[in-house]
Amino acid sequence: MPFELKVTGEIVVGEPSAKECGKCGRELPLDAFARDRNRRDGLQAYCRQCVAEYSAAHYRRRREAMGKAVREAVDVPAGHKLCRTCGEIRPHSDWHRNSTASDGLATRCKACRAVQGRQGHLKRQYGLTETERDELVASQGGVCCICLAAVPAHVDHCHETGRVRGVLCFSCNAALGQLKDQPEVIRRAAAYVEGNAWKPTLVAPGVYQLPS
Repeated sequence: MPFELKVTGEIVVGEPSAKECGKCGRELPLDAFARDRNRRDGLQAYCRQCVAEYSAAHYRRRREAMGKAVREAVDVPAGHKLCRTCGEIRPHSDWHRNSTASDGLATRCKACRAVQGRQGHLKRQYGLTETERDELVASQGGVCCICLAAVPAHVDHCHETGRVRGVLCFSCNAALGQLKDQPEVIRRAAAYVEGNAWKPTLVAPGVYQLPS
């Protein structure tokens, strides 16, 4: 097995640059093996290709034994991978890394993971599905229910009860947060903008009387 020599101070350290696959017997670069923290060298005994072939054969046998349909293999060009979620063949740059996977890549492409991440957040935070959110937007006429102009993109809810109130644009949603979600503050802000705001009256040193 070839070694790379590295000099650290006066000590010469040898590190293997390749490994023999326990199944096919080929001597391959270390990046051809997935990681395995339970093994001494931190790598699986079989190369990624052998693991993938074994997994595919095992999957086929299991599906056939269960009487279920078997997904046929797809001819994927080098440097690409098929996403089983969206059904598209994408380059490796469109995937997150996963060192424990047989091919070193995640099971879903970045786009599908982003979509599922948004769906999960919507369900956890507001108890809504994307369909329910879209129905809520449609009931508002497709616009923010405060400014009645901008595209609604942010689900608004009561922070005390968790009740969903509507879907707002970024600016209106941020404005509610800046006004601390307090109706009386929002009403005073509206009166101020309309020029009808009453200013506090100084009745004693450091003491102000608010208008009724």
